[in-house]
Amino acid sequence: MDLPKNRFKALLKEGRHQTGFWNTIAGPIVPEALAAQGFDWIVVDTEHTTTEAFQVHHSLQAIAAYPEVSAVVRPVSNDPAYIKRYLDMGAQTLMIPYVNSAEEARAAVTAMRYPPHGIRGMAGGTRASGFGLIKDYMTRAEEELCLIVQVETAQALDQLEEIATVDGVDAVFIGPADLSGSMGHPGNQAHPDVVAAIEDAFTRLKAIGVPSGILTLNEDFARHLGTLGAGFTAIGTDISSLMRDVAALKSRMS
Repeated sequence: MDLPKNRFKALLKEGRHQTGFWNTIAGPIVPEALAAQGFDWIVVDTEHTTTEAFQVHHSLQAIAAYPEVSAVVRPVSNDPAYIKRYLDMGAQTLMIPYVNSAEEARAAVTAMRYPPHGIRGMAGGTRASGFGLIKDYMTRAEEELCLIVQVETAQALDQLEEIATVDGVDAVFIGPADLSGSMGHPGNQAHPDVVAAIEDAFTRLKAIGVPSGILTLNEDFARHLGTLGAGFTAIGTDISSLMRDVAALKSRMS
C-alpha cells in the first residue's frame, strides 16, 4: 500500500481555487451528505462544535467515500495531543485555530512531524498508516500532510508574513469572526475596517505566494476575495444553511 496523496495540498500548490463547506453537526451523516454534493473540501470542526475526537474518525471514513473531496479537520486548539490523534486517524490536512505568532505556527509544525523534525508520537497500527500496511509511513508522512494556520486577530495580522512563511505552513486561513472581535467590532464581519483588513491580508499573502482561505456566507465577498487570490473558500456551514432554509420554509407556510 502506498502513501495516500493529499489532493487538497496538491491543488493548493497548483494554484487552483477550491470551494468548501463547514461541518459543525456531530456525526458522519452530515459530512457524508456534504461530500456527496461535490465540494472540493469539507471542514470537520471540533473547535466550536460538540464533535468529539472519536466522531472525527467516522466523519473521515464517510468523506473518504468521495475521493475528489478532501477532509480538513479543525482541532479545538493548537494542542499536540489532538493533532497527534487526528493525524493517526488519517486526517492529512489540519486547520489550527488562533495562531498569533510565528512561534505558535512552528509549534503546530512540530506537532505534525515525526522525530527528528518534530514531536509526533509514533504508533504503527493506525488508520493513517493503512493499519501498518504503508511500510514507509513514518519516514514519508510529512510529504502528504498539509497545515493551515488560522490568523484571526489584529495581533496576528501584524505578524502575517512571519507566520505564513514558517517552514511547514502550507496555507493561511483568515478567521473573520474572531478578527471582528479583535478589532473592536464583535460579530460585525462587514464592518469597513474588518473588510479592509481581510482584503489587505489576502493581498499580502498573494504577494509572498502563500495560499489564503476564508469562511464567508457572503457570496459576493467570496467572489471578490477570489479576485484577490483566494486559494480556498468555504461558502457556508451546515447549521446556518439548515436554519436559513427552515426559516424560509416556515415563513412560506405560515
